[in-house]
Amino acid sequence: MAWNFRRWLRHELTGASAVRKVLSAEALARLGGVVAQSEKRHTGEIRLAVEASLDLPLFRNGISARERALAVFSDLHVWDTEANNGVLIYLLLADHDVEIVADRGIHEIVGAVGWEEICHAMERAFRLGRFEEGLEEGIRAVSQHLEAHFPATGADDRNELPDEPVLLR
Repeated sequence: MAWNFRRWLRHELTGASAVRKVLSAEALARLGGVVAQSEKRHTGEIRLAVEASLDLPLFRNGISARERALAVFSDLHVWDTEANNGVLIYLLLADHDVEIVADRGIHEIVGAVGWEEICHAMERAFRLGRFEEGLEEGIRAVSQHLEAHFPATGADDRNELPDEPVLLR
């Protein structure tokens, strides 16, 4: 990705307070609850990560939101679920970008087009300033795919990853 002064300025000016402006602690707790409730209906794992901006070394290396989402997917071990059905929803506020990264078990079924549709729906809500609603809509849409293809199996289903949203930088 080529150097972009406007993008750099957005990243420099978008600090942690930007996350608090669009997602309060209460909203983040509610979103964690939505993840927890959805995971009672399927065996998949959903992680939500929100990042205000990229730090300078990442920015200098031209990291895109997609590339960062892939790194976060790995860092949070979303790929490490028993059925390969973990899904990361990653929001990079400075770029106004949301990415979904899914492990191979569910990605083979839904495909890139399916994930893009969910991202576009979330982005429509974000453009209206409705970040919590957009993220909740995304969690529910991802959950519908997981419920259809990886329904809950009962007592042997365990929560493999934390449900709480992760705030990065």
